[in-house]
Amino acid sequence: MAITTVATAQQSTFTNQILHGDCIDVMKQMPANSVDFILTDPPYLVNYRDRSGRTIQNDVDESWLKPAMAEAYRVLKQDRVAVMFYGWTKVDAFFEAWRSAGFQPVGHIVFRKSYSSKSRFLRYQHEQAFLLAKGRPPLPKQPLGDVMDMPYSGNKLHPTQKPVPALAQLIRSFSLPGESVLDPFAGSGSTCAAALLTGRKYIGVEMDEVYFEHASERLQRVHQRVAARRSSDSGIPTRV
Repeated sequence: MAITTVATAQQSTFTNQILHGDCIDVMKQMPANSVDFILTDPPYLVNYRDRSGRTIQNDVDESWLKPAMAEAYRVLKQDRVAVMFYGWTKVDAFFEAWRSAGFQPVGHIVFRKSYSSKSRFLRYQHEQAFLLAKGRPPLPKQPLGDVMDMPYSGNKLHPTQKPVPALAQLIRSFSLPGESVLDPFAGSGSTCAAALLTGRKYIGVEMDEVYFEHASERLQRVHQRVAARRSSDSGIPTRV
């Protein structure tokens, strides 16, 4: 596996790499209609800070949102889909960015959690994502339910780290083995790990240097595990 930075990205094929930099700049270097599926968890624009003080870059200023979604639409192949998490308090901003880019909402997914991430008027026990289409994608043969369980990841590598098993279900449903999965906001690399473990190629981009290093080291471990398990099908590990 190769780990690279934006400075050398133009000379790469992007495949099976975590790239360090601004996802808008990186995607501008990618060919149009070049990825088969996008699965990403962008900043929710809520100035999030976890109990240990960790933060997420660009979680306040939404100036990046429309340009990022426009580039995501451009690099996604025609008649394919993207799954994008979002913060419900900023749904108007996300919807405007998606529609301006050309995406059409074709589904909504609720990820049910067994714990509360926050409590105010209600206990927040779910995450959510929209299924967005470019063109007219074919329907999956066995559609997933729109309510899915999201086990706790532990958040050791990133304050909003998503669990690999939940993401693997989405990747299997909306892409085929050997196809490419893009995560422009890679965070801890969960999408990239899930793609690799399900036999897909991945492209990840992360701006924060600390999270980029965590994701890079994580994917190196996953590559080693995949290489060691090629002769057997042992499923998706719950923690990678």
